[in-house]
Formats: sequence, structure tokens, C-alpha cells
Amino acid sequence: MHYYRSANAEVNCCYKYLMFSYNILFWLAGAGFIAIGFWAWSEKGMLSDLTQVTRSQGFDPVWLVLIVGGVSFILGFAGCVGALRENICLLKFFSGLICFILFLELLAAVLAFVFKDSLKEWNYDFFLANIKAYRDDIDLQNVIDSLQRLNFCCGARDPNDWDLNVYFNCTKSNPSRERCGVPFSCCLPDPADNVVNTQCGYDVRETKGDWSTSIYTKGCISALEEWLPRNFYIVAGVFIGISLLQMVGIFLARALMTDIMQSRFYD
Repeated sequence: MHYYRSANAEVNCCYKYLMFSYNILFWLAGAGFIAIGFWAWSEKGMLSDLTQVTRSQGFDPVWLVLIVGGVSFILGFAGCVGALRENICLLKFFSGLICFILFLELLAAVLAFVFKDSLKEWNYDFFLANIKAYRDDIDLQNVIDSLQRLNFCCGARDPNDWDLNVYFNCTKSNPSRERCGVPFSCCLPDPADNVVNTQCGYDVRETKGDWSTSIYTKGCISALEEWLPRNFYIVAGVFIGISLLQMVGIFLARALMTDIMQSRFYD
């Protein structure tokens, strides 16, 4: 007696190569992020002295780049190789990891809404900790400067938060030329200046008058709280878009696993 294999038992090439194409981008992007992260560390001399990684007092943005790159690389590798080799274990790992990431995203959104007051205090403390380390890491410095320029803010709650930084505090024993000042990113832009004046914040807080004519006086925590409602639909759209992209990956992985198991059953 001869048994004939059903046509439906074949692995769907459409699912297979869609899965591969979907993940090759993540694989390459992950490799690129990892390369950028290690390049940034090499520029700061951290690869020649790894103890600097543990000595850093503020948040190093390179960590975020490396974590995103590492997760993307692992997902892309599992998805690509799992699709091409029709490896069910790798496909299960891929879909399980995406499900876990999606769960963490939803959990973070719920916790942020439920504990928004505690989150606000944590953000405030986190910002202050990074103000202290402002001059210790050039990447952190660039992130804080960008945040202050884009949101027209200075400090966590107000410009006096910069007293926590050893270079900007107003103590008489501070020998820094930036004493009682603020970073240039706190300064109101002058339309007549074509070049950024990096010394515009010097001695601004020396006097107790109205600073609003020369620097931003709003804190960045308040500025971010005002930014979120204004851009709610953009934030929600990005979140929904990322979630849909993850669901597509889960669907492709599950569909391909079903085809592979069916084809093996009929072999």
C-alpha cells in the first residue's frame, strides 16, 4: 500500500521567507547597535579599562544601545536561522521571547499609570543623580543637553538643581569657572547668534533676580509631564505600531511551526 503526502503538509514558503525577511532586519540592526555601543565605549577608553563601567555614577546611554542591540540580535538570529533551518526550538524561543517582551511592555504601561506619583518621584531622583554625573560621561551630557533644549527646561524641578553638580554649585570653595551657572542647554536661544554660545550659562544663578530672561526656569520633570498629554496620540500610535509588529512576528513564527510539525507528521 502506498501513502501519498497531502499537499497541505508542505512547509509554506511564503511564511518561511516572510519570517526570514522580517528577522534579517532585526539581526542586522542588532549587530549595528552592538557595534555602535562598543565603538562609543572605545572612544571613551572604557574597553581598555573595564573598571570604568562599574565606577560610573550616572546612567550611561551606551548601556541602552547595547541592550537594545543585544535583544534585537538574539531575536533576529533565532528567527532567521529558525526559519531557514525549520528549527522548531529556535522558533519557539523567538515567539516566547517576543511574548515576554510584549508582556513587559504592557506591565510597564499599567504600572506607570497606577503608580504615576511614585514614578514621578523616581524620575526626579533619577534626573538628579544624572545631574551630579553630568560632566563624568560625554554621552550622558549630550542626552541631558538635548532633553533640556528640546523641552525648554533646566534641571529636574528648577535651575537650582544644578547646585548638586560639583562644577555648577554656588559654594564659595568651588574653583570652577562654571560656579553658580548652568549648562548652555538651559539658555534661551538668541536668534542673532549663528554659533552656540557654550558660556551663556556662566554666573547666571549668582544673582537672585528673574532668570527667565536668560535661561529656562521650568523643570524638566514638569516639562515632560506637559509634553505627554500634548503628544498622547503620537505616543499611543508608536506603542500600538510596535505591538502590532511584535504580533506579526508571533503569528509568522506560530504559522511556520504549525506547517513544520504537519510536514514532519506526514513524513
